[in-house]
Amino acid sequence: MFESVLIANRGEIACRVIRTARRLGLRCIAVYSEADSAAAHVDLADAACCIGPAPAAESYLRAEAILEAARAIGAAAIHPGYGFLSENAAFAEACQEAGIAFIGPPPSAIRAMGSKSEAKALMGAAGVPLVPGYHGDAQADDRLQREAEALGFPLMIKASAGGGGKGMRIVAQAQDFAAGLDAARREAKAAFGDDRVLLERYLAAPRHIEIQIFCDGHGNAVHLFERDCSAQRRHQKVIEEAPAPGLSAEQREAMGAAAVAAARAIDYRGAGTVEFLYDDGAFYFMEMNTRLQVEHPVTEAITGLDLVEWQLRVAAGEPLPLAQEDLSISGHAVEARLYAEDPESGFLPSTGRLLHLSLPEGPEAGAGVRVDSGVRSGDEISVFYDPMIAKVIAHGEDRPAALRRLNRALAETEVVGVASNVAFLRRTLAHPAFAEGGIDTAFLDQHRDSLLARGDAVPEPVLAAVALAEMRWRSREARRAAAASGDPYSPWRLTNGWRLNSETHSDLTFIHGAQEIQVSIHFGPAGLSLSLPVGERPVRFDETADGRLAVRLGEETFRARVVRDGKQRWVVIDGAVWGLGLQDLLLGVPDDAVGSGRIVAPMPGKVMAVLVRQGDRVGQGQPLLRLEAMKMEHTLTAPHDGEVESLACAVGELVEEGSELAILAET
Repeated sequence: MFESVLIANRGEIACRVIRTARRLGLRCIAVYSEADSAAAHVDLADAACCIGPAPAAESYLRAEAILEAARAIGAAAIHPGYGFLSENAAFAEACQEAGIAFIGPPPSAIRAMGSKSEAKALMGAAGVPLVPGYHGDAQADDRLQREAEALGFPLMIKASAGGGGKGMRIVAQAQDFAAGLDAARREAKAAFGDDRVLLERYLAAPRHIEIQIFCDGHGNAVHLFERDCSAQRRHQKVIEEAPAPGLSAEQREAMGAAAVAAARAIDYRGAGTVEFLYDDGAFYFMEMNTRLQVEHPVTEAITGLDLVEWQLRVAAGEPLPLAQEDLSISGHAVEARLYAEDPESGFLPSTGRLLHLSLPEGPEAGAGVRVDSGVRSGDEISVFYDPMIAKVIAHGEDRPAALRRLNRALAETEVVGVASNVAFLRRTLAHPAFAEGGIDTAFLDQHRDSLLARGDAVPEPVLAAVALAEMRWRSREARRAAAASGDPYSPWRLTNGWRLNSETHSDLTFIHGAQEIQVSIHFGPAGLSLSLPVGERPVRFDETADGRLAVRLGEETFRARVVRDGKQRWVVIDGAVWGLGLQDLLLGVPDDAVGSGRIVAPMPGKVMAVLVRQGDRVGQGQPLLRLEAMKMEHTLTAPHDGEVESLACAVGELVEEGSELAILAET
């Protein structure tokens, strides 16, 4: 085994590798960008080295800077995590040349699978079933158009060098092909530095099932069963589970054998994932990821293994710890990816500081719950990196038990300061179609309306919680002021609710969007009551040990967290977050909502295209601008019919969240 390992990554995977390597007695070295100087993985490591500015291209993607750090600190091995340089054959070769072990497959295997087109040719030769399509080298527009028409529509355009949903477009009809090809190429070039594409017949509703494989340098190869990753949006996985619901033992064996054959065909070593599309009992090779996957914890949960430990041991020259006949499935596991994003705004990434983050970790989370995260309260979710906050994993004796545990864990998750998908994940888990199992990749799109939050009415518990928290805060402030009073006998020093009259009340005004909501707190002989928009409710509350409010509102009981940030109040109940402004003369009135005619940047990003000119007349839904953020392209459209009154941005300009980009006058 190595004496030391450098982790060439960040976030939750860097923390994960460090914890396993530490358990094996290895010295751990972290690398970090200037934006990550105070990151969790830096604090966890034994030593750390800065490798450049915040943009990944100037830090985490700089192979030579990482190798310099490894040489300077004396690292014997480099673990690339996933993303960044994990599937970069040139980097793997450079590690070998530097005498540093690369904890991953050989460069030849990475190259073989690095191009989707070349990978499909290899897999076809190895007898692995393929989706019909065009995977050739000829990339001229007219050639691709002809191949598309021969293949038929709908079809999928995919970045040849890509993954993670980047550089992918579904084209429904021939006249849309050129625009789809142009968009896929732009996104592929931005994400992977390679704009080559392939074409495939579009399977409208397949399942996405992948097989975890492992190979060593002694000729041994095994599969560690399958994961179902069909719950996706924008071709990116949201919820993964293992084993796949409804898959028979015969189907599992056939897919496992095909995955092992794929690995042997390229002389693979280490951890890898062979991904298949599964449709009506048949399966087709999609791609092979020559690295550890984000969703590997569900495989660890059902097998009882540590796949990072296996990676380290295989890279050190040891044989696989177990043979195929020694592996078995125990129970069921489900993983939810917790992102800083706004599902109600098209899943746009959300950036900013985490004012409060509470994850369901430790004994209070319950048996069978695990959380992998690389951020903490106070950390910044940056535009430069993937907006994942954490992975929440639950394991149970069967699928219903695992789903219940995961849902309960998400209800205990609190994210304040950025938008998150916690409530969306809970609605997905609770959906009857998901609970039945065997969903396909169209599930989230088909049920989008029922999975997204509807209506602007603020629930009564939210209003009660924010009003009670405000009363509690003001009471504490009064006690502090009273303690500083020069007259210890003054009745005004009392903060126990004493009044000259037997009953009194306090009025509060909260702002939610364009709404002004009045809440009155009544103090009377019978106790507290609240006047809410729908009527008066008796209320009792107490503060829990972890700082939440335990509230009884009428006959309803619940727990809530309220976070103050200037004139903003954030209320968290069962994972869902509501933002309310407090109208207070001392604090000022909360900012009004942005006018409907102003087109503003929904996140920090780069202006890739301005599609209109000043004075143009546009229709509702017409594309106006394209922004690139977090390696994904986002199109901003007209909210209504009108005329472009002004443009305040140019192609190539970097803009901050909330920056005015254009004004659209109604006509």
